[in-house]
Amino acid sequence: MTAHSLDTPQFYLTAPSPCPYLKGQLERKVFTHLVGERARLAHDDLSKGGFRRSQNIAYRPACENCRACVATRVLASRFKPSKNMRRILRKNDDLIGSTLPNTPTSEQYSLFQRYIESRHGDGGMAGMTVLDYAMMVEDSHVDTNIIEYRKAGPDSGITGRGIGELIAVVLFDRLSDGLSMVYSYFDPDYDDRSLGTYLILDHIERANQGGLAYCHLGYWVKGSQKMEYKARFQPQERLTSNGWKEISS
Repeated sequence: MTAHSLDTPQFYLTAPSPCPYLKGQLERKVFTHLVGERARLAHDDLSKGGFRRSQNIAYRPACENCRACVATRVLASRFKPSKNMRRILRKNDDLIGSTLPNTPTSEQYSLFQRYIESRHGDGGMAGMTVLDYAMMVEDSHVDTNIIEYRKAGPDSGITGRGIGELIAVVLFDRLSDGLSMVYSYFDPDYDDRSLGTYLILDHIERANQGGLAYCHLGYWVKGSQKMEYKARFQPQERLTSNGWKEISS
């Protein structure tokens, strides 16, 4: 097994491959391994430089001819939901999110499969096996948890947990300055609830309630309709060549 020292981390560059967001573009990424006792500290530092985590890898775009991918984080304490967002929160006020260890389950995987088939059947995650899913969830050397969302039951006020079918899941990392949403998915039969938006709103509020400055949303990609939704959560900061800059409309 190759040993990776976080005291002197090694960075690698991927070969060019078709960009999943912008047609005709090629993407490259610079990455390093997040392993060992100092993985949490390294992850925290790298996130400030726009890196994201996938399993035990921290990466950021390093494309030769494109700078469309921009790291984005919402200013949690100053965020005010729009009228439509408040409507979405009311529509989902019967859901309870329970924070759990990052342990994969067959129930999660079943919902994940349905979500991928419905929303991203031609994407890079289509065909992920149960082992692939398990690795995505549990292969982490940093502070990672899962939140499972279910409907409130008669005893939820006491237990703090929902009951019944699994409706949505978020895999997230806790950083020193915020919550970083790694991946989320939900039951496609509940389209009318706008669950994608709700999960972000819930994490912004969780960050704020936890005294954390930011909710990290990953990369906003200029020109990509898939990523345009992230611009709706403002005020937010985006990482520029001159550091993090606030963006608001």
